[in-house]
This record gives sequence, C-alpha cells and structure tokens, in this order.
Amino acid sequence: MDARRIIARLRDGETPTRDELRWFAAGLADRSVSDAQAGAFAMAALLNGLGEEGRVALTLGMRDSGKTLAWDLPGPAIDKHSTGGIGDCVSLVLAPALAACGAYVPMISGRGLGHTGGTLDKMEAIPGLTTQMDEAQFRQVVAKAGCAIVAASAEIAPADKRLYAIRDVTATVESLDLITASILSKKLAAGLDALVLDVKLGSGAFMKSEADARALAKALVSTANAAGCPTSAVLTDMNQPLAPTLGNALEVADSMRVLTGAASGPLAEITAALGGVVLASAGLAHDVTAGAEAIATAIASGQAAERFGQMVALMGGPVAFVDNWARFLPEATVIREVVAPRDGYISAYDGEALGLAVVDLGGGRQVEGDVIDPSVGLSDVLPLGTLVARGQPLARVHAARTEAADQAVAAVLAAVTLGEVVPVVPPLIHERIS
Repeated sequence: MDARRIIARLRDGETPTRDELRWFAAGLADRSVSDAQAGAFAMAALLNGLGEEGRVALTLGMRDSGKTLAWDLPGPAIDKHSTGGIGDCVSLVLAPALAACGAYVPMISGRGLGHTGGTLDKMEAIPGLTTQMDEAQFRQVVAKAGCAIVAASAEIAPADKRLYAIRDVTATVESLDLITASILSKKLAAGLDALVLDVKLGSGAFMKSEADARALAKALVSTANAAGCPTSAVLTDMNQPLAPTLGNALEVADSMRVLTGAASGPLAEITAALGGVVLASAGLAHDVTAGAEAIATAIASGQAAERFGQMVALMGGPVAFVDNWARFLPEATVIREVVAPRDGYISAYDGEALGLAVVDLGGGRQVEGDVIDPSVGLSDVLPLGTLVARGQPLARVHAARTEAADQAVAAVLAAVTLGEVVPVVPPLIHERIS
C-alpha cells in the first residue's frame, strides 16, 4: 500500500478501506509513514471525515499497533476519559474514589492538547512523581493503590502517541474521528471492563456546540461498544472552568481540597456523576444513583484521599503528600489580581481564551517539546452569574515574570463578558448517552 494514495483518497472525499486504515495505523507506529504524511492525513480526516466504518477501523488499527493488556484482579478494571476542558481535574479525584469503591483504574492519560490542560502534566506537578513507567511498575501500582494515572508506554498504541503529538501542532485537534481513535485506542488497549466518557461542550471545550458534543459522544460510545467494552458518555458543560483554577499545580490543589473535604462544588458533582455511571456499568453499583452515592461516601470518608496518597507514593511522589500537599506544590513568584472594570454580572467566558492565557504563561505547550512551568495559571475564577462591583477581583494570575502576568491579566479581561442582567447559566450535566 501507499500512504500517498490513501491520503489522496481521503483528500478527495473517499473513505479508505478498513485494510488501508489499519495499514496506515501500523505505518504510524513503525514510522514507514512520515511526519508530513501523518499531518496531511490528519488534516484530510478533519476536513472530510472517515465515516463510522473508517473510524472503527482506524481505532482498532491504532489499538493493535502495540501491546494490549489483560488484568487478573479481585475487581473490574474500569476507567474514565474526558475530551478536555479548562479547570478539568476530575481524573485526579475520580480515579482514587473508584479504587475506594472496589474498582481498579489503570488510567492511561495524555498531556495538554491545544488550550486544555493534560492530566499527566497535572500529576507531574507533584514533586518527584513520574508518569512514565514500564508495564510491571504500572501493574504494581494498580494492584496496590487500586489506581494509576500514567502515560502510554511506547508499547501501548504507539500509532496514537505519534499522531497525538502531530495533531497538537497541525491544528487538527478538533477532528471527531481522530479524537475518537485517539481516546479509544489507548483505552481499549488497557483491557477495560467498563468505561465512562466525559464529553465536554461549550466555549472551553473542543466541541463548542451541544450538537457536536453529542455527535462525538455517540461516536465514542458506538465505537467502544462495537469493540466489546461497555461504555456510556455524559455530556457536561464547559462554558466556564469546572474548578476555579486553570494550571497544573493549581488544579492539583483544587483536587486535594475536594479529596480532603475542604471544598465541593461542580468538581465534586461531576466526579460523583461519572463515577456513578461507570460503577453501575461494571456491576459495582445497583444503578447510577447508588454509584454516585458510593463515590461521595468514598470521598467524605477519606478513603479516596488515602488511595490517592498511596498512588502518589508508589509513583515516586512524597509519602506524606495528602497530609502536607500545600507544602509540596510549586508556587509562582508573581501573582496579579484581575479586577472588574465596571459593575455587572459575569455573563460569559471565552473558555478557550482562558486556556490559551495559561499556555502563554508557560502552563501549556506552544510547540511539541516545550517545557511546562507547573506553577503558573489562574486561580479564584468567579463562576458565571456572579454580580461583581468595579474593582472586585474576577480571578488571580500566577506567573513567573511580571511581563507575562500583565499580558495574562489583559487576556483574562478580554475573555470575560460583564452584563447588566442576570444571565442564564447552563446546567452542569446536559445528557447521558448509553
């Protein structure tokens, strides 16, 4: 087969065959497909789509481009994945909560992509912690702590690892088919018994409209179930940050506040909703409601925090992290308040602009290979609908340099809309798709 012909067919609106797509996935893994060809394929897929059969074929081809795992544990292997948003640190709370409910969570995650933060980058804000480990180490952490949040090894879906990096720098992140293949190739390779997908919609998500988010959710659910993994999706709102922070260490701090009972709010609510769905799918809860209650109990009892601490220690982080997390996390040297220029209600956020402001601070990657500063970001972001007075802080910028802080303040102000009437705030949870 010839990569150029496959790309040309896709460019011209034709769907490559199942064998062609599986061949292309193998070529991504063994590098017989070049970076230029991979970028051209990604752009053609974004513009013309692969269709349902093509999407399934590419997903399975990417899954089978490397090793697949199987588990022999006292409970089911289950997982969650988010399509990405701002202030979205659910994984850090949900994985240990699921473990406290009797599940095992081999969570293979990704790094920051576009304007959204990456779970691995957040985990690595914890001093000493490494998300890179071999299969034996991965299995050990899962068995002992009940959960592990790690990077895909070179052996797990290597086709996805390569295409993922190329999408980030070629403006092809938003492709429904490539998002589906990327997410599910790693998840299916992990040998899961059940999966729940948090599909974001709104200004801070990749899918801005509810219709697009629903289409992605249906694509993910149908593809995963076709591959034999019981999967549901929940459409959740991302028209504002889920947690009041954006940035790696800052989001870890918010996660710890929820795990230790110092805070609740939307982050805790989404965690319980997603956990309830996947516990029910895996047979660990009678129904979704009972599952959500089990997650809430695991957090309130401190068992979820205990599991998180075990995971952190086994992954090289501080042994006493849960007890002293504020002492361990890095802090920015420059903090600036973003103050309201006038009275009004916070009626809208440009979520993508907020995310890009964090990237510009150094909290994300401009190009592949950039080194992230885990301490920078935004905190104390007020929720939609808040009535503010002129001069009242809307958020705080955490930066490494004064110039960067000033630029971020201007970017945040440009991303906030103040209105004169009380806005209609979208619901946190829009729909569940089974």
